[in-house]
Amino acid sequence: MTDTHLHHEEHLESSDLLTDIVIGMSDGLTVPFALAAGLSGAVDSTSVIVLAGVAEIAAGSIAMGLGGFLAGKTEQDHYASELKREYWEVDHLPEKEEEEVRVFFEGLGLSPALQQEATKELIKDKDRWVDFMMKHELGLDKPDPKRAGRSAFNIGMSYIVGGLVPLSPYFFIDDSIKALEVSVVITLICLFIFGYFKSKLTGVNPLMGGLKVMMIGAAAAATAFAIAKLIEG
Repeated sequence: MTDTHLHHEEHLESSDLLTDIVIGMSDGLTVPFALAAGLSGAVDSTSVIVLAGVAEIAAGSIAMGLGGFLAGKTEQDHYASELKREYWEVDHLPEKEEEEVRVFFEGLGLSPALQQEATKELIKDKDRWVDFMMKHELGLDKPDPKRAGRSAFNIGMSYIVGGLVPLSPYFFIDDSIKALEVSVVITLICLFIFGYFKSKLTGVNPLMGGLKVMMIGAAAAATAFAIAKLIEG
C-alpha cells in the first residue's frame, strides 16, 4: 500500500515538473528568438542585442515564474474555499450529503443494502466524509502546499535555459546578421526537438508536433525581423 502511494506521488511530481518545463521552455525559446531576430534587422552591434536579450530573459523569467506561482496559489485558495463549503454542508445539510454518497455507490453498481452499509461506514468520520466529497463530487485533490513555489522556480529556470539558446551566438559573433544565421539554425533545431518530445508525451504525432513548434518559432522571428527592416527602411 505504501509503495503504491509513493509511486503515485512520484508520478504526480514528475508530471508537474514536465508541465512547468514545457510552459517555461516554449516561451523561452520563442520570445527571445523573435526579439533577437527583430533587433538583428535594425542594429549592427551584437552587444545591444545581447543587452536587450538578457534583460528580456530576466524580465520574462520573473513574469513567467510569477504566473506559475499565482496559478499554484489560486489552486490552493480554490481548494480551501471548496473544503470550507463542504464542511459547512456536511454540518448543516447532512441528509443531502449522505444521499449524494449513496448515489455515488449506486453508480458503482452496488446493491441497495451495500449502498446503505458503505454510506453509513463512510460518514462515521467527518474528515473522511468531506475528503470523499471533495474527490468524487467536486473532482478535487488536495494540492501540494509547496507546488506554487516549486512551479515558479521550474518555469522561471526553464525560460532562462530556453532563452539563452537563441541568444548564445550573439555572445561570440560580432556581426548581427551572421549571429542571427547561427541562432536560426540552433534555435529551429531546438524547437523541433522540444516540439517532438512534447508531442510524444501528449500523444500527438511527434514529427508533426515538432514541425509545428518549429514553424511557429520561425514565423515569429521572421515577422519580427521583417517589421524591424520595414521600420528601418
